[in-house]
Amino acid sequence: MMQSDNPTAAILVIGDEILSGRTREGNAHHLAQVLTASGINLCEIRVVRDEQDDIVEAIRALDSSLGGKYDLLFTSGGIGPTHDDITADAVAVAHGTTVVVNDVARAILQARCDRMGTELTPGRLRMARIPIGASLIENAVSGAPGFSIGNTHVMAGVPEVFRAMVAWLLPRLQAGRPVQSRSIEVRRGESEVAEDLKQLAAEFPDLSLGSYPFHDETGWGTNLVVRGLDEARVDEAVAALKQRLDL
Repeated sequence: MMQSDNPTAAILVIGDEILSGRTREGNAHHLAQVLTASGINLCEIRVVRDEQDDIVEAIRALDSSLGGKYDLLFTSGGIGPTHDDITADAVAVAHGTTVVVNDVARAILQARCDRMGTELTPGRLRMARIPIGASLIENAVSGAPGFSIGNTHVMAGVPEVFRAMVAWLLPRLQAGRPVQSRSIEVRRGESEVAEDLKQLAAEFPDLSLGSYPFHDETGWGTNLVVRGLDEARVDEAVAALKQRLDL
């Protein structure tokens, strides 16, 4: 396992449509890439249904400010205008507070409605319901904000909106050292390189070594990946691996 002092994180994806297969989940994949580039170690991805007790339980298990496991928790989904968008309420319960219509969020939504010539309906106003004590996450796409409370950062499930919120939020969080990664492609089966990889892992316990088999028109092969925070150390391990494999 790679040794790291970087912040740790989890992603909580919320929504029946994900669990039913109706919607293909891509937000966690996007955020995983962004976190890796930012030096934040993603340790867990969890998916829960639209049930308040399940969401509350997951938040308390994952947010370190509530005694959970990770420094940062990012959520996706459930802050829209419909009756089953219950994430804000669940987050409030988890953090021991209540939800109110936030004046700043309401003003943002009203200004957007005015620009578009539409009415701020009760449904749209639901998206201004924010837990007391939370700060807003800006949304450059559709206006309706996300929010942060404790170490929980709550964002929309719509991919374009989620990405806009992530782009605004990430520069405002404490980052770590980006992970350095090197990949070697070999035309050998995974079992043929397993012992060499095992021995190398013992020599470089501070790094993460993985093997990922693939198959294409020319046959089987394996991608060997070396990851760590020290670039020189990663390069040293790659050189040692190539020597072992006579590459």
